[in-house]
Amino acid sequence: VTDQPLVECVPNFSEGRRADVVEQILAAIRSAPGVEVLRSEMDADHNRAVVTFVGPPEAVAEAAVRGARAAAALINLDEHAGQHPRIGATDVIPFVPLRAISLSDCVALARRVGQRLGEELGIPVYLYEAAATRPDRVNLADVRRGEYEGLRRDIGLLERAPDFGPARLGPAGATAVGAR
Repeated sequence: VTDQPLVECVPNFSEGRRADVVEQILAAIRSAPGVEVLRSEMDADHNRAVVTFVGPPEAVAEAAVRGARAAAALINLDEHAGQHPRIGATDVIPFVPLRAISLSDCVALARRVGQRLGEELGIPVYLYEAAATRPDRVNLADVRRGEYEGLRRDIGLLERAPDFGPARLGPAGATAVGAR
């Protein structure tokens, strides 16, 4: 069993005040077979939740999409305020290689998940860190520049066009997907 690939995913959701919403997102993540949620933390001041889960690569990818789908249905960025920079209901989805898997495998996983979020959920996706397709998107702070409100204004500009999904923001905002 120890040679089975294991990936960690640490998505951040723009909700840190409504425990019922975070519980519904956690239930969606847990509904993916083979995934174990290790922890989740809510921060009311930043109005965000951070979830950590692990599993085989495809199970983790499925759990990430399910979590993002739930967040998109439950979180409206037009009504969100918090101290932490954010661009979306599911703000960021990083994949981290833990065992028997390379960073480049996690990059491929990030790109597959990003494509699914764009195609299935209509969420603009920005690839960052090791998965970035452009040097100006390696750093997450650069991707989040202007936050949701600035991105809503600028997403039609060529330099702010998403890697996947539509070049327009709905109430679920955009998501940064990467590997580190």
